[in-house]
Amino acid sequence: MKHRQSGHSQDTAAAKTGISVRSGRRIEQGEHTIVADRHWRTRTDPLEAVWESELVPLLTREPSLTGITLWDYLDEQHPGLYPEQLLRTLQRRVKHWQATRGPDKTVMFRQSVPAGHQGLSDFTRPNTAITIAGRPFAHLLYQFRLAFSGWRYAHIAQGGESYSALADGLQSALHKLGGVPAEHRTDSLSAAYVNTRQKQQLTDSYRALCQHYGMRPTTNNLGVSHENGAIEAPHGSLKRRIEQAVKVRGSADFPTLGSYRAFIERIVDKLNKRGKGRLSEEQPVLMALPRHRFIDYTEVTAKVTTSSTISVKRVLYTVPSRLVGETIRIHLYHDRLACFVGQTSVITLPRVYPATPTTRARRIDYRHIIHSLAAKPQAFRFLQFRDDLLPSPSYHQIWQQAQRQFTPQEACKWMVATLRFAADHDCEKRLGCELLLQAEQDQLPDLKSLQARYLDHTAPPAIPVRQHQAADYDQLLSGQWTGQEVQCG
Repeated sequence: MKHRQSGHSQDTAAAKTGISVRSGRRIEQGEHTIVADRHWRTRTDPLEAVWESELVPLLTREPSLTGITLWDYLDEQHPGLYPEQLLRTLQRRVKHWQATRGPDKTVMFRQSVPAGHQGLSDFTRPNTAITIAGRPFAHLLYQFRLAFSGWRYAHIAQGGESYSALADGLQSALHKLGGVPAEHRTDSLSAAYVNTRQKQQLTDSYRALCQHYGMRPTTNNLGVSHENGAIEAPHGSLKRRIEQAVKVRGSADFPTLGSYRAFIERIVDKLNKRGKGRLSEEQPVLMALPRHRFIDYTEVTAKVTTSSTISVKRVLYTVPSRLVGETIRIHLYHDRLACFVGQTSVITLPRVYPATPTTRARRIDYRHIIHSLAAKPQAFRFLQFRDDLLPSPSYHQIWQQAQRQFTPQEACKWMVATLRFAADHDCEKRLGCELLLQAEQDQLPDLKSLQARYLDHTAPPAIPVRQHQAADYDQLLSGQWTGQEVQCG
């Protein structure tokens, strides 16, 4: 009718609209065809024999059954009678049944949380496989988010969902935010613990942490992740950003853990730029931070064995040999062990986790025991953790060549001396690379050549010596020395 009112002929207006001239004429004359609802079938129902008698009872008992599952059932029960061409028909029939006769579905109630009211924490596993210096890096990402403004903080967590990882990440987030929300919500973190005592310890520690910051602790129901939706959905956006940034970077390998942390921080800062306006509304209503951080570690004690080792959480660690026989206190964080003798900090060790909850692991640092081993080099040959003592794959290849080139006694002495050179002169990487090239040529240098080539032997400066005159001593002994200046060296 618009085309007709614009002056077009009936044929032209019908062509522009995409209808026939006859239909255009009827419309122009005010004639409209009313299509009645069809209530009859145009073909025989192919599922009539089994729908009410077999399939509906199955759906009534288990409404989540899908069309493909029911078609597989029919194909097994009635071979050849219900071809695959009926699958789409069956899927439409199931969808219609679920909408008209099926059970009620879960309703999501979208929330509008007031500013400063709620912060949420959760752990997630990144989609991208990350390596540190070429080695796989197993970890989780802890994320904190404000429900109102969407401001977030991400933290690398090692060793799973532990109290120390939660406490460290949460406190770092709050101190970077500069305030505290009234409520802190998590999922059921205690599900990560294997016994009742550990769950109770987590509950008590978590409550004390929230009390320190004045927050009310809450958790969602076990297995109902959508109750924590304000943090679950941002996990997806964070992981997608990481995945895309790794692709732009061209590699998922980072030289150090610090560089990987900086990479995550840059991504989170970009995500936070979107919510600056809402964050400025929320920050004034946040509670003030307490003066000090809360304890974010668990404390254990261990006695240093005569092998200069300690055992913590099924992991064997070496410590400096001066600590042999001491009982040390250990602050156990998710990523490190801070060791104390009394109140004095003596060493901090990177934390290591076993591959499975029932296995054990080792973290051996040759620098802790190499000077003691240098006094007994033959102990290296059958040392229980000998392979762990070698600091890198390069040194493993060097040791294999030393065994082929020297006698067993000489090989042990040569390898221990080489490790001592590396420790004393801080040249582990350079020395290992140069020796590896010679090992590949089946010719390692002897110890004297090694010492001459790789160690810096700067001659000590010459110190001139001037001897006193004998008369000066006579005067001193006879009491006649008057304190005249005497030059000496």
